[in-house]
Amino acid sequence: MRTAESIPATTDAETSGLSSWGYRADDDSRAINVLEKSDFEGDFAVSRRDGSVHIFALRPPSSQEKWPWASVTKQVMAVLVMQQVEAGTLDLDAPADTYLPDLAADAPSPTVRQLLQHRSGLRNPDDSPADATGFPSFYSDGPTGTDWCIADRTAPTEEWRYNNCDYIVLGALLEKVTGSPVEVLLEERIGTPSGWSDTALLRKGSARDFQGRDPTYTTRIARYGSSAALVGPLEDMVRFDRALMSGKLLTPEARASLWDSDPALGFMALGQWVFEAPLKGCDTPVKIVERRGNIGKYQVRNIILPDSDTTISLATEDGNFDFGEIWSGSGAMYETLSAVACP
Repeated sequence: MRTAESIPATTDAETSGLSSWGYRADDDSRAINVLEKSDFEGDFAVSRRDGSVHIFALRPPSSQEKWPWASVTKQVMAVLVMQQVEAGTLDLDAPADTYLPDLAADAPSPTVRQLLQHRSGLRNPDDSPADATGFPSFYSDGPTGTDWCIADRTAPTEEWRYNNCDYIVLGALLEKVTGSPVEVLLEERIGTPSGWSDTALLRKGSARDFQGRDPTYTTRIARYGSSAALVGPLEDMVRFDRALMSGKLLTPEARASLWDSDPALGFMALGQWVFEAPLKGCDTPVKIVERRGNIGKYQVRNIILPDSDTTISLATEDGNFDFGEIWSGSGAMYETLSAVACP
């Protein structure tokens, strides 16, 4: 049986006027209704300007609150990169082999920015031979990792092609520059200031549990590494968003660079997409920071609305659920955002 059930979450501010479900009857309930009508099954998190965080389970009862974050991991990694830019140890437009000599080859090196925006010329895991299930073997039983990504790379390009190797290599680059494992960087520079409770990379052999865990997905997710292997509760995802907006992770200037999107690249910024779109009930277009994640049966959405200091995150184990496109003016994601942003 599907029920909209509130999962306890920490609050940063007074949250008077909440309904018995733990959400504001004039705000969160509208979004809950939209998601229920769309047959969404999963978890939904929302946080507004007062700093409160509300998590709702729209799925069969379960004690499991952790989810694979999939490519929301890239959004987090991009913040780690920008922290090094702020510190003066990285330059977005410098050749990446300046910092990671293993990248050196006959072909010109991609810049750090080109890695962040999928224009690097690295090998692509999607091109690795399919395994017995039809999934790229990079993520299952074939050669994998940074060395595979770097081998036989070509020159960077102006056009972009989505490539998980870009962020796997960025993880190696960050480790080289800082002298610290990426796990330590995530804990000390993202998790602690954000107030994470239980989020970390899933590594090979890890007993870390998550919704719908099985041996196949445990192997797959671990092989995504610093491109998509974070696992944790949606509460931590929302707390990352809040820390990013509040200046705990980056200065306003660095955050502006992070969110500076390029229309020629489909409004891609650094590790996320940033654009304006009309929403039902709002008088003017709304600025939207969007990061999507998808690994097989798992889908994740992380949305920041900077102008209203609002964030929403969703995770589902239904790989066929259709979120729709926000810019299209219809679909579950458009309707949910309209309910949250335009009360």
